Amino acid sequence: MAVNGETAALLSPVEAVALIGVLGIGAQWLAWRMQWPAIVMMSAAGLIFGPLSALLFGIPVLSPDETFGDLLRPIVSLAVAIILFEGGLVLKVHDLREAGSAVRRLVFFGGPITWVLGTLVCYFLADLGLGTSILFAGILVVTGPTVIMPLLRQSKLGGRVGKALKWEGIVNDPVGALFAVAAYEVLRVLSAEQSALSIIGWILFAAVSGVVIGIALGKFLSAAFRNAWLPEYLKAPVILISVLACYAGAEAIEHEIGLVAVTAFGMTLGNSKFASLQDLRRFKENIAVILVSGVFVILTANLTIETIVSALNLQTALFLIGMLFVVRPLSVAISTWGELKPKEMFLTGWIAPRGIVAVAVSGFFASRLATLGDGSSDLLRGAEQIVPLAFAIVFTTVIAHGFTMGPLSRKLKLAHSGPQGVLLVGANIWSVGLAKTLKEAGVNVMMADTDLRRLRPAREAGISVYTGEVLSESAEHRMDHSLFAFCAAVSANDYYNALVCRHFGPELGRDRTFQLSTSDNEEDFLGVPRASRGRTLIRSGRNYDGLIRDHYKKWIFHKTDLTEKYDFETFKKERPDADLIAEIRADGTIAMIGPDRPARGEIGSRIISFGPDAAEKKVPIEVTDGQPPADPELP
Repeated sequence: MAVNGETAALLSPVEAVALIGVLGIGAQWLAWRMQWPAIVMMSAAGLIFGPLSALLFGIPVLSPDETFGDLLRPIVSLAVAIILFEGGLVLKVHDLREAGSAVRRLVFFGGPITWVLGTLVCYFLADLGLGTSILFAGILVVTGPTVIMPLLRQSKLGGRVGKALKWEGIVNDPVGALFAVAAYEVLRVLSAEQSALSIIGWILFAAVSGVVIGIALGKFLSAAFRNAWLPEYLKAPVILISVLACYAGAEAIEHEIGLVAVTAFGMTLGNSKFASLQDLRRFKENIAVILVSGVFVILTANLTIETIVSALNLQTALFLIGMLFVVRPLSVAISTWGELKPKEMFLTGWIAPRGIVAVAVSGFFASRLATLGDGSSDLLRGAEQIVPLAFAIVFTTVIAHGFTMGPLSRKLKLAHSGPQGVLLVGANIWSVGLAKTLKEAGVNVMMADTDLRRLRPAREAGISVYTGEVLSESAEHRMDHSLFAFCAAVSANDYYNALVCRHFGPELGRDRTFQLSTSDNEEDFLGVPRASRGRTLIRSGRNYDGLIRDHYKKWIFHKTDLTEKYDFETFKKERPDADLIAEIRADGTIAMIGPDRPARGEIGSRIISFGPDAAEKKVPIEVTDGQPPADPELP
């Protein structure tokens, strides 16, 4: 639409904000339903309502530049600041120490190597100016955890490679942004034609000032929370406002130092200890999801057909080839030489998907570079190409690595093989016996509990254990999620079991989360809605108390192979009182059994059950295991 020769926005600011929110969160939901990377769906939404709608109708449905005008830059700046604060919040020094030497090498050696090699690729192959190349290469150090972690789960890649890729993504998220901030500050001061001594002095002063502001504010809020200077309902709002104040205060000293300050603020707060930290992290995650979705839609909607077409050239292709097949393999090989095996090094060198932060930060600095100098400087050449190139490498890496990670990890025998694993949450006499039986049947089992003592029998039996709260953010990063495809909450607390199933439902699927029954009436779940809990394991009314009572009545676990001579019907006739727990089918898959998910009973499958000792009843079955020993220390 043209008004007096100028392009007018089709939507009002209120309508644009509403549409951006609907598109961003709608794309996240659609990606979850279709099990696709969210970054692809959000990009598609922005492109459809931005440049593609302009191509079809002559005017874009969503044009953030026209709608928000001069307010767009501060909006994006504040959003990126909150995103980086949330990234710093999850960066714990203690966890980095435990991540292993391979991860530390990838971060402290691989990061700078990637920056240097990436700069060469951007300068010589993408034809960017030297300053633009240095800044953009710093951003490309980022390998997004929001992309890599779903890929790790889908491919069942664990071990040293899985841990290295996961922690590299977590740590490099803020590191890459800080590289870009440092590069921008150098370029900004150079464009002002100041002396080298004043450049170095001012950059160091500004950087130190930003770090000091962030650490001081983090320490102050941590002390305020520990000493109960604030009520619970004000803690989350205070943090959000503090992030904005921290960013604004640091920006008053020097432009873009606010990003350094909020990252330091997040790291300081994340490494502090106070009771509400986990709840505050969840709040910040929710805010970050909204902002990431919005920023991504804004950036893609702001692209033009001309910019997209100009990026589809030989230089872009050479840039992608250089980043994927030269920079990443070389940086991994140099930084992890002697630490990883050749096949581990090969897979790590191939997998480096870029994510949402790379594009968001690229869009942030692209507009900044365009305003430095008079725009004709060869040092800053190609600043307008940063965002299209960022989208190009994000799409290329997400698609290429997403489709090849699983087959390649299986080909190299680095992915977990065998039957799908089971996570048992809640260590007790009965669940430890079940874990041992499943392990003996060839099923990968992980047992989780907050009490180290309760997990002792499982550890002694060689079962993988996780000591800690599975609902925490720490478990999200420290647990090897590739080890299990099912979750069974079998603790004595029915409410907790429901929370566990609700937590793992979106990741595993609600049909793969189970918990023990509470009463004969499954509709009466102590006030917990049926939709908020997992499927019932075993049968209705088979609760924790009954299982423990029958354990002391000498009931034991059995593994029964079904054959033509001893089929499922025979098994049910001879063991009518047995609790059916799981079925390991002939193809190696496992199915947890419940009232709405009965066993198929196919020939060649194996039934895991819990019932009276067959020897005492003189009932012949094909495979019978002894009773798991009771640990007197367990309740």
